[in-house]
Amino acid sequence: MDMLISVVSTVFWGLVTISILIFIHEGGHFLAARACGVRVTEFFLGMPCRFNLHTTLRRSGTKIGVTPILLGGYAAICGMDDLDIPSTPDVLASIHRHGTVTVEELALELGIDAEDVQEACIQLMGWGSIAPVFADDDRKRDKYEAGTFAALPRDAAGNTVYDGRAFDAAHATGEGEAWEPPMGQDAFFEHERSRTYAGVGFLKRAFMLVAGIAVNVVFGFLLLMSVYSIIGFDVPVDVNRIGSVVEGSPADAAGLESGDVVISVNGEQTDSWTALVTALQAAGDTDPGATISLDVERDGSQHTVEIAPDEEGLIGINVPYENFTLNPIDSFFVSADYIYQTVSGVISLLVPTQTMEVLSSSTSIVGISVMSAQAAASGPAIYLTFAALISLSVGLMNLLPIPPLDGGKLVIEVVQAITRRKVPLRIRSILSYVGVALFMALFVYMLQQDITRFF
Repeated sequence: MDMLISVVSTVFWGLVTISILIFIHEGGHFLAARACGVRVTEFFLGMPCRFNLHTTLRRSGTKIGVTPILLGGYAAICGMDDLDIPSTPDVLASIHRHGTVTVEELALELGIDAEDVQEACIQLMGWGSIAPVFADDDRKRDKYEAGTFAALPRDAAGNTVYDGRAFDAAHATGEGEAWEPPMGQDAFFEHERSRTYAGVGFLKRAFMLVAGIAVNVVFGFLLLMSVYSIIGFDVPVDVNRIGSVVEGSPADAAGLESGDVVISVNGEQTDSWTALVTALQAAGDTDPGATISLDVERDGSQHTVEIAPDEEGLIGINVPYENFTLNPIDSFFVSADYIYQTVSGVISLLVPTQTMEVLSSSTSIVGISVMSAQAAASGPAIYLTFAALISLSVGLMNLLPIPPLDGGKLVIEVVQAITRRKVPLRIRSILSYVGVALFMALFVYMLQQDITRFF
């Protein structure tokens, strides 16, 4: 039973810690996208799943909620995949001209293959431009397999509910109603693309990528400051007062209690915990196994207690602890030092001569789960400090220039801005596959370490 409880505790705290921190990271992307006028259709705690609990934000139309697969979180920012699909402008215009139309009807009308139409519709769904339509008896409920698509509600300027405050709901069409763009087909297509990640400029795209990293770092920093300046830590105090007595120990049998003040040991004065420990060790070294005499003060009265140490020479008393907090300025510098150490660790990972040393001290999701449970059992201050350090690591590790991390995407954006040419999708895909393969190898390596370390 104890083993089962330990496993459940490890899994629970691991999922809670990792999911919340990734959710916060994705929240940075979500807020930055909305600030840049880019549509976000979904923002969930947990991985994508057909079954979920959610509500729709009135201001942005974004579905926000939780899924049963609590392994992180995601923000569905529109247009992250910048694909060049020639038929997309025609399909977009045709769907709004009809209001609701099937893939087959679009293919026949536009004179293109149904597969090309489906591909364009998937892209437009990813832009938040159209919606899939399902029959009541359709059990698939997979939007990527829909055969019918509908125009979203549009106001006179062409805005949808995903455009937030710009959307005039009072004078908008209904979903599936025909709408003719007043700006013309090409301008309408550019209007839709401008509300996506791919349709905004370099600075906005870079801001969206860095926002998740920044939120993790700021969250970790503020959490550390809160722990040090508000919650505080229990630290040992060098006084001659007993903090606690081990149950069943010689001290417990002799009647010692928490809060008792030990004045002397075998006649030697003890005015601190250091002096008390030194005197007890000296008494044991002088005459091992002999009874030790302690002069103790309790509630203003003094009395002498005779104690026979156990086989290891211990009497069973613990040092007292007191809660200690830092002032805001000291908390700031201590928290900033943690950021510096984390940045140094990430940089060391990129130095070939230090890479293996850094990896040997790193841990996988299994190790994080085990340490999360241990930290939670040690109290809120320890757990929140641990969560803050993981948040810093999640944020700064995402700066590594390896796709599909944010740092890798940022490098691609920089290359495209300098060359003024798009990096081909094939190249981006290869880089992403290589990055995923690298992380899988690192995961296996660190998982092997964690199994040896914790089990």
